[in-house]
Amino acid sequence: MSCPYGRISRAFPLTIFEQPEKDEFSLFGRAVRRNNFVYCITRRIAQIAFSFLYRIEIERETIPPSQNLAIILPKHQYWTDIPLVSLCFHDPLHFVAKKELFRAPGIRSYLSLVGGIPLDRERSIRTLNSFKYLISRLKADEKVVIFPEGTYVRGAVGLGKSRLIQMILQFQSELKDPIPFIPVGIRYGGRVGWRRRVEIRIGPPLFGDGGSDALSLTRRAMEEISRLCGLPRAGGEFEMKQGQKCGS
Repeated sequence: MSCPYGRISRAFPLTIFEQPEKDEFSLFGRAVRRNNFVYCITRRIAQIAFSFLYRIEIERETIPPSQNLAIILPKHQYWTDIPLVSLCFHDPLHFVAKKELFRAPGIRSYLSLVGGIPLDRERSIRTLNSFKYLISRLKADEKVVIFPEGTYVRGAVGLGKSRLIQMILQFQSELKDPIPFIPVGIRYGGRVGWRRRVEIRIGPPLFGDGGSDALSLTRRAMEEISRLCGLPRAGGEFEMKQGQKCGS
């Protein structure tokens, strides 16, 4: 689904997937969902503001997949990564964010309106409604952004977290097409005049066969992110489902 207001340049039981799908989720007792008007206005404001602050260069290494459905996996260094990623895709996006960001009422409402989905990465059962909402967005052929490092990592590419990717891959069999996982490299460079150079490279899509392929997919995604942004890997390990680690 394109922006309606103009273009702007098995961990869980199977029963959770058998419940009726919703286009909204409950957050602290209130039903919320993305508002495309608020999303597009916010993206437009970011586009104008960032044109004064950054010299943004976007490179796509391949033609985007024909279907709208995708999981986008960007490098994460600053809060500005979020609006920068939104500028790379014409369709409105959803963003998975840590649940702590949604505690303040005003911020909680705004983040939800611009596509924020709160998730507890360590104990996802606590945010089950949010995960069900994420799944419903994939079934609706929408794009969801997940920062695989799970936090800011500057000067290097951090460890990849495979837990959420594993849960999504377990759901993949219910779709008619495999889910493309699109790695995105973001590199903040030096200043050109008063503007800072930002290079964004979007790599070719990656695919996984099922939940058991989550570690391999995460490994490949982090390698691609490192290549795309030209930053070294912080380590050769990946976080596993139970907090164990697997050497690369």
